[in-house]
Amino acid sequence: MRFMVIVKASKDSEAGVMPSTELLTAMGKFNEEMAKAGVIEAGEGLHPTSRGARIKYSDRQNALSRGPFELTGDLIAGFWLIKTKSLDEAIGWMKRAPFGNGDEIEIRQVFSAEDFGEALTPELREQEERLRAQAGKK
Repeated sequence: MRFMVIVKASKDSEAGVMPSTELLTAMGKFNEEMAKAGVIEAGEGLHPTSRGARIKYSDRQNALSRGPFELTGDLIAGFWLIKTKSLDEAIGWMKRAPFGNGDEIEIRQVFSAEDFGEALTPELREQEERLRAQAGKK
């Protein structure tokens, strides 16, 4: 099973405050442990929303908004993409992440092809596999 671990934004991350050397060291050690265990597939931090944009889609005209955005629970400061046998295993790994008091993450399972049932026709499945292979080459 694959899980997206969403690191919630904070006042500091939205202000562009960079992590300390100590936190970067601890995070590097944690990522290394996950890599050795074959758990981590990707993981990155994100720039603050002041350097981003949102597009709201509608039937008439799409609306563009440039950041910064109000600090709410839906803002993301970073992510991991991990592969574990279960949600409980993902939780176990993330309980070890070197975050501080008040930091928050969210763990969400990533859909797999099997989750779509018959709606994912053999042709669509082949297209998905071809696109994943192309993306993996870059």
